[in-house]
Amino acid sequence: MPAKNKISEIQEYVKNLENQIERLSEIGVALSREKEIPVVLEMIIDEARRITNADGGTLYMMIDDETRLKFEIMQTGSKEIRWGGASPDPVPDFIYPIKLYNPETGKPNYQMISAYVALKGETINIPDAYAAEGFDFSGMKAFDKRNDYRSMSFLTVPLKNHLDEIIGVIQLINAQDPDSGETISFSEKKQKLIESLCSQAAVSITNSQLIQQLEDLFESFIQVLASAIDAKSPYTGGHCQRIPVITKMIVDAINNAKEGPFEDVYFDSETMKEMMLAAWLHDTGKIATPVHVVDKSTKLESLNDRIDMVIARFEVLKRDAEIRFIKKRMKLENEGKGDEIKELKKQYEEELTKLDEDSKFIEKCNFGGEFLSQEKKERIKEIANYKWQLEGETRNFLSDDEVYNLSLSKGTLNPEERKIINDHTVVTIDMLKKLPWPKKLKRVPEFAAAHHEKLDGTGYPKGLNHTELPIQPRIVAIADIFEALTASDRPYKKGKTVSQSLRIMGFMRNDYHIDSDIFDLFVKEKIYEQYAKEYLPPEQLDEVGT
Repeated sequence: MPAKNKISEIQEYVKNLENQIERLSEIGVALSREKEIPVVLEMIIDEARRITNADGGTLYMMIDDETRLKFEIMQTGSKEIRWGGASPDPVPDFIYPIKLYNPETGKPNYQMISAYVALKGETINIPDAYAAEGFDFSGMKAFDKRNDYRSMSFLTVPLKNHLDEIIGVIQLINAQDPDSGETISFSEKKQKLIESLCSQAAVSITNSQLIQQLEDLFESFIQVLASAIDAKSPYTGGHCQRIPVITKMIVDAINNAKEGPFEDVYFDSETMKEMMLAAWLHDTGKIATPVHVVDKSTKLESLNDRIDMVIARFEVLKRDAEIRFIKKRMKLENEGKGDEIKELKKQYEEELTKLDEDSKFIEKCNFGGEFLSQEKKERIKEIANYKWQLEGETRNFLSDDEVYNLSLSKGTLNPEERKIINDHTVVTIDMLKKLPWPKKLKRVPEFAAAHHEKLDGTGYPKGLNHTELPIQPRIVAIADIFEALTASDRPYKKGKTVSQSLRIMGFMRNDYHIDSDIFDLFVKEKIYEQYAKEYLPPEQLDEVGT
C-alpha cells in the first residue's frame, strides 16, 4: 500500500477516534444533566446503537430483589420497534423479566446470555447467535420467526455502578456495515467503546436512581407527616390526604384547558410537584395545635365536655327543690293546712319543669349548630344567676367562662381558640421554612401557608389580596373549603351535600373570598362530582343546578 494511502487511512482513523471520544464526552455530559430515568435509559441505548451502527438494542434493569432482569427498552430499527424508555409505547406485558436463577433448583441461569452477563459481570460478544453454543436462543429464534427477522451478531455488556454491582445489562443486536448495510460482527474496538459508555451510563443511572430515591423518601416523609396530623384527631382523619386529591383534579383541569382564563397556564412536572407538596403540607402547623381545640365538638368542651357538670348541677337544684317541697309539705300537714299542699305541689312541679326546660336549652346551646340570638344569650345569663351550694358555699349556677362559651353566636370555638386554630398557618410557614428546600421548591412553605388568605385581603395569616396571592394557594383554598364542607367526620357539623357546598362556595366567590375562575372551572368540569363519587356517600352527591 502506498505511504500516502496509509497516512490517509491513519488520519481517517484518528479523526473517527476523535469524533467518538468527543461524542462520548458529550453523551457523558448529557447523561449527567438528565434526571428522568426513562430518558437516561433511552439516551444510553440510542447512543450505543449509534456507536456500533446496531439495528437493535435491549436494555435490562436489575429488579430490587436482584433475581430478575426487567426489559426497560427494546428497539429494532428495521422493524420500527421502539418500546419503553421515554417512548409512548411501553414494553409489552407478555415480555416477562428474565430469571437469574432457576426457581426450582436455585441454580444460576447461565443459559440465557443476558442472565449470564448479569451474574458474571462479563461482556459477551457473539458473531452469529445461530452458530453459538452454550446459550439458549430459543426466545430470539421465536422472535425472528414471528417478525421475519434474522438475528445474528450480539454484544451483551454489563452495567456496573461505583460499587461494582450489576445494575443492568445492555444487549446490542446486528451490527451493520455503514457502507453495504450487511450484518457484521461487533468489532473489538466498538466493544471497548460500548464498555466505556456503559461505565458512564451506570454512574448516570445510579445518580438518577439516588436522586429519585431521595425525592421518593422526601415525599413519603411528607405523606407520613400529613397522616400523623390526620391521626392526631379522629375527627379530621384523612383531611390532609384528601386535599391533594382535589388539588390534583383542579390542576389537571387547568392543564387541559384549551381556552378561557387558564388557556396559557400550565403546570409542568416541576411546578406540579411544588403544587402537590404545598397541598400535602397545608396543615402542617396543626401538629402543634392542642387536640382539645382541634376536636372541640361543643362549646363547653375542653379536655372533657363540661356540659356533664352543668347537667349535674341541674340535678342538684332539682334535689334541693324536692327537699324544700318535702319540708314545706310536712309543715303544712302538721299545721293542718291541707288545702295549701295542692298549691305547693303545683309550684314544685312547675319548678321542676322549668329546670328541665333550662337543662335542655343549655344542652342545645352547647352544640353550636345554629346561630344564637341575643334573646337566647339573655336567657343563658338568667340561668347563670341561679344559685347552688357547693361545699357550703353559695355560687352562681354558671361560671363566667361557661357563660362566655355558651353565648358564642356560631360554632363551638371562642375567639381565643379560633386564633389558636388560625395560627396553624403561622406555625406551618415557620416549620417549613426551616427545611433546606431546593431552589425549585423554595416557595412550597409560602404556598402551603396561604390557603386561608382571601382575595379581598381579609384572610390570614398575612392578609394578602388578589394582587399578592399566587394561583397555587388559591387552588388549595378551593380544595380545602370543599373538603371541609362535605366532610362528615367533623365533631361540630354534619357533612353538607354537594349542592349545599357549592352554593356556600358561590357566596364566597361573590364576596371575593375565593378565586372565581378556579371555582367556575371546578363547577364547569364537574370536579366536585369526580371527587364525590369516590370519597363521599351517595346521599351527599345530589343534583347540582346550573
